[in-house]
Amino acid sequence: MDADVIVVGAGLAGLVATTELVAAGRKVLVIDQENEANLGGQAWWSFGGIFLVDSPEQRRMGVKDSLDLAWQDWQGSAQWDRFAGESDEDHWAKQWGRAYVEFAASIKRDYLLSRGVKFTPLVGWAERGDGRALGHGNSVPRFHVPWGTGTGIAEPFVQAAREGAAKGLVTFAHRHRVDELVRGGGAVTGVRGRVLAPDASARGVASNRDEVGDFEFTASAVVVSSGGIGGNHDLVRKHWPDHLGTPPKHMITGVPAYVDGRMIDITAAAGGRLVNRDRMWHYVEGIHNWNPVWPGHAIRILSAPSPMWFDALGRQLPAPYLPSYDTLGTLRYLRTTPDIEQYDHSWFVLTSTMLAKEFALSGSEQNLDLTDHDVKAVLRSRIGKGAPREVQAFVDHGEDFVVADTLLDLVAKMNALTDEPLLDVDLMRRQIEARDREIANAYSKDFAVNAIHNARRYRGDRIGRVSAPHRMLDSKHGPLIGVRLNVLTRKTLGGIQTDLESRVLGADGAPVEGLYAAGEAAGFGGGGVHGKNALEGTFLGGCIFSGRAAGLSLAKAAL
Repeated sequence: MDADVIVVGAGLAGLVATTELVAAGRKVLVIDQENEANLGGQAWWSFGGIFLVDSPEQRRMGVKDSLDLAWQDWQGSAQWDRFAGESDEDHWAKQWGRAYVEFAASIKRDYLLSRGVKFTPLVGWAERGDGRALGHGNSVPRFHVPWGTGTGIAEPFVQAAREGAAKGLVTFAHRHRVDELVRGGGAVTGVRGRVLAPDASARGVASNRDEVGDFEFTASAVVVSSGGIGGNHDLVRKHWPDHLGTPPKHMITGVPAYVDGRMIDITAAAGGRLVNRDRMWHYVEGIHNWNPVWPGHAIRILSAPSPMWFDALGRQLPAPYLPSYDTLGTLRYLRTTPDIEQYDHSWFVLTSTMLAKEFALSGSEQNLDLTDHDVKAVLRSRIGKGAPREVQAFVDHGEDFVVADTLLDLVAKMNALTDEPLLDVDLMRRQIEARDREIANAYSKDFAVNAIHNARRYRGDRIGRVSAPHRMLDSKHGPLIGVRLNVLTRKTLGGIQTDLESRVLGADGAPVEGLYAAGEAAGFGGGGVHGKNALEGTFLGGCIFSGRAAGLSLAKAAL
């Protein structure tokens, strides 16, 4: 055999599994179609948010959280409904969900701290929900931001794998593309595929697919941790769920090109069961990147609640479709409302005051103050005056941003960004002026205005995230800013079905001997740990939890 265990995919889930296997003295062969510069996968590029429950960081911010509250929120978001016997699509997904929330409420933070991850005091309030206690969303802030953002989460496991290599326990096979899982005697016994030509491209940049040879490796077990389908728009469209209407004609991409979904169907060909293929997580606040790391690299805006959100025809979106509230609910509304479903965009309108405090951008490279562990820079950009430099760069250079001193000029510039002038300035003025009249009091009938007041009751939002309520058309808070928003492909919520040890299950519900899966390829655990929705800060955590489960299970197995 070439190793005790073969790990296919050198992203976060695969490296966590490798870390656990090395700790047990197992020999691991890590195979990836990209070069060494891409160790850590797309986690490296993420904002790095981590879902924790009842943490010291929450308590310092006055947040009262509990396992029971978190589980209530998780179930309300997941809405698992595919139950039809022991091998149904959601049977294991729900068990994974419960186990993950318990992990987040107990040892998850200590597990990460023990590996060198450090958390900032920042606890964000993502996915604030659909307005129901038993519905989708986080009842309290749970989005913990690590120092180093995504790099701060991925780097400890990259380093652990490299240390394993120095000890002779880990071998890397970069530029090896797996095309088949090999079976023998009823078990998966290895992998075979094609060697790709050397490519010195920088991290994340699309590499060549020139084939220069064949390979076949054998091991006692194989872990598939190859990621999802977000970089493959054909697969996204193929599995687009009916309840989200039709996929947009124009989508932008929030993951590197190598997130191609190939290994999911390859695993199915080896006997693994695929479930919940139509569950996916795409953002509606996507913008074209003026300075992309790789071709087609796009960014998501992380906005607090104050900006007004308009559809393509200039009508404010109804509650709960507000910034930071209900991602898939908003996507569903935009893709299924009859007179706007033909359009692929929507709009934010905001003031410069809102921009300075309420706009952040996804991605480690868009948050260099946090990524570089620069405390002074964090204080300047998150609490000081003016927009963070990365945000301001998009205002200055981004193709989706327009700026004007008056609403009349702003709407004219917004109309210039679309194929036809769909926005009527009088309609938009009526809505904005009506909203501005609601600002006079600390209470309101307007759900969007009440969302601002509710956010500012949370200490973290009041200090560094949500601007004081003010009138949109008050020139003291200008100029006005319009942002064209696009659908951004990102996460796969379904995939390979696994049990709680990350063993891949077959059509009969029994484990496929020698085959494991972790991370996004496995729907972050069980083929759908999130169910229909995500609470955010749960994707990296799902990679860690499922990769750890695979590693611990294999560490105990008789290989």
